[in-house]
Amino acid sequence: MASDISEITVNYEEEGVLVVKELEKEVLSKGTWTTIMFKYQQWDKNKNDYGPILFTIRRYQKRNDEYWQRSKFNISSKEQAQKIIDVLVKWVKE
Repeated sequence: MASDISEITVNYEEEGVLVVKELEKEVLSKGTWTTIMFKYQQWDKNKNDYGPILFTIRRYQKRNDEYWQRSKFNISSKEQAQKIIDVLVKWVKE
């Protein structure tokens, strides 16, 4: 667990291979409940390379000076990300 927001990452290593590689992160909100959006790639064993760019939004709760992941939403493609953007832009303009 992380005790500081800067330590929170989606990087994940398995058997010496970085299977989830964080590319960027943006903190959307801070506080007892923190929301962070990550841009990342996953290792594709068959191609021996990283796959397409993916996105995830994760919520963390700070308890006893540690951040604990409580929920996540994975955006599965750039196309899905664009649809989310389009809807949010429409709603914000209303």
